[in-house]
Amino acid sequence: MTVRLRQVLAGEFRGSGFLAGKGRAARGLVAAAVLGSFAGVGEARALGSCLERLKSDAVASGVRPEIAARMLDGAGTDERVLRFSTSQPEYETPIWDYMATLVDEERIRDGMALLEQHKKTLAAVEKTYGVERHVVVAVWGIESDFGKSKGDFYTPHALANLVCAGGKRSKYFRSELMKTLQIANRGDVPPEKFIGSWAGAFGQTQFMPTTYLRLAVDFDRDGRRDLVDSSADALASTANFLKDAGWEKGRPWGYEVKLPAGYKGPSGRRAKASLESWARRGITRLDGKPLSGNTEAGLIQPAGVNGPAFLVTRNFDALFSYNASQSYGLAIALLSQLISGGEPFAAAWPTDDPGLSRAKRLELQKLLARGGFYDGEVDGRVGPATRESIKKAEQNFGLPVTGRPGYRIYQALGGQ
Repeated sequence: MTVRLRQVLAGEFRGSGFLAGKGRAARGLVAAAVLGSFAGVGEARALGSCLERLKSDAVASGVRPEIAARMLDGAGTDERVLRFSTSQPEYETPIWDYMATLVDEERIRDGMALLEQHKKTLAAVEKTYGVERHVVVAVWGIESDFGKSKGDFYTPHALANLVCAGGKRSKYFRSELMKTLQIANRGDVPPEKFIGSWAGAFGQTQFMPTTYLRLAVDFDRDGRRDLVDSSADALASTANFLKDAGWEKGRPWGYEVKLPAGYKGPSGRRAKASLESWARRGITRLDGKPLSGNTEAGLIQPAGVNGPAFLVTRNFDALFSYNASQSYGLAIALLSQLISGGEPFAAAWPTDDPGLSRAKRLELQKLLARGGFYDGEVDGRVGPATRESIKKAEQNFGLPVTGRPGYRIYQALGGQ
């Protein structure tokens, strides 16, 4: 999901944030004939007149008229954009679902293969920025499935919707839109290539335009900072972001730990103390190695007191800053650990209904269709239609009606 965005949208999410999907940038962008007015916070604005003002302002800032017109003409109302702006998966999805989908066997396998495929570039990136290659590849995997799922929105149109809807974030999104047009105007990314998230992030590692202008790099030295079609630029830019966020090579992101019974001490990512001080509170590493030294870390329990616990360092803070989500940071941390030959988390998530991998979500849809509960597209993407079909199946099997794609309904339908 998207660089620095969560700090702006505090109080709201965030792909997955999951990304909304791939290959359907035109879908949901209503034709110009249905331009209408839609209410924001404050007075309603007509989208058409708002777009004309935006084009005029862009041209006044130095964007060529043909670029502004090419990127804004034809934008229509997109209710999905406004819906996503107030509903984000990192905050609404149980962490065991979030992690099961983002860190599955397919992504681990692909990540390991890409470490080998891009080893020369990644070695140069690691040497230049001091960020371990498996961490950079993990961000790539979580953000866009290694460039395969860059998003479902034409970002200039999505940003125009957010600007013209009004509200307290309109100024922020207007700035991101203007920077999007400036990037295209400079020739770094062609106008048609801005396919990404509902909030304006684009490219293989999903940079917001402001972040792009500050931290994107031309690592392949072709004269363009191209995060869309150049994996080298995307990987190096991500490493540059993490370096800027305080990443220190050789420092672990954190440690899975066990708390003493009845622990009542400090917690929270920001409540940092030395590893030695945590050891004095009775906290131990699950792998049996001692907690020692002056490395500072904070204690997080992402699933509550009954779930796994972690002491996280400032390197975890750097991961967190990419998307300002604890679940997101842990997904990168775990994926980076696994693709580099490390172990999975040892403690189980506190649920008797675990989440499903992407492969099992696809199989779940097939089972729902076979059982007569679902007649939509079988693509593994769990949207409203799939959730409604899950509810029907749950009701049929006498299960709690949640609409959630978990292992319980998968097993009830015959999944193995």
